[in-house]
Amino acid sequence: MAPSPVNAALSKICDDPLDYLPCSKSLEYKKGDVIYGPDHACDTLYLVLAGVIKLTRFGTPGKEFLVDLYTTDDIFGGSGMLNVPDSAEEAVSFQKSRVMAWPVAEVEELIMRRPRLGIALLQVFGRRLTGLMQRAESLSFEPIDARLARSLVHFSERLGTAQPDGSVIMEPLTHELLAQYVGTSRESISVEMARLRKQGYVQYSRKAIVLYRDALKSWLKDRTPAQYL
Repeated sequence: MAPSPVNAALSKICDDPLDYLPCSKSLEYKKGDVIYGPDHACDTLYLVLAGVIKLTRFGTPGKEFLVDLYTTDDIFGGSGMLNVPDSAEEAVSFQKSRVMAWPVAEVEELIMRRPRLGIALLQVFGRRLTGLMQRAESLSFEPIDARLARSLVHFSERLGTAQPDGSVIMEPLTHELLAQYVGTSRESISVEMARLRKQGYVQYSRKAIVLYRDALKSWLKDRTPAQYL
């Protein structure tokens, strides 16, 4: 889901954790590598230096919920700060990635010496929590086509590259992945993607997704409640 106007305004006045975190060791992961998960609980705070990280939560057996895809300058691994093992969360390298890592114990010591770091991290994870609450509302009240359109806009803003014709191009996202984010079946996503392509809002292949984002935003604005825009 795209940031709300409130979140966008807050992001301009909130502290940046990177202003307080020192350089640390960097780690490289191949596509598909598990960074942490059910077999190895998170005990580290991470910063994405390059690539994309997929963060997933597991529900009932066989069910996965895509939390988000994190890219350059995004921090993840906040669950490790809770000091409670979380076997339901998994971070995987979605593509070849490089991250910087700080053990949680080191971060806690830094917060004691630099209290603004703690405030900055609370602001980061608080904004994400607000976004997840908005997604939960959308899952409860919006139809699948609107949720899919909103998801495509979100990923295009995070992962896409603007083109001269006004479109946005990004690497392909499988229908299964989109289903995990939207909260529906892969079959439903296939139907709705085909409809969006027929209406001219999106083009897709195994090589790329091309999104006509402004047109899709206008379509969303015309048909969804203001609190979800």
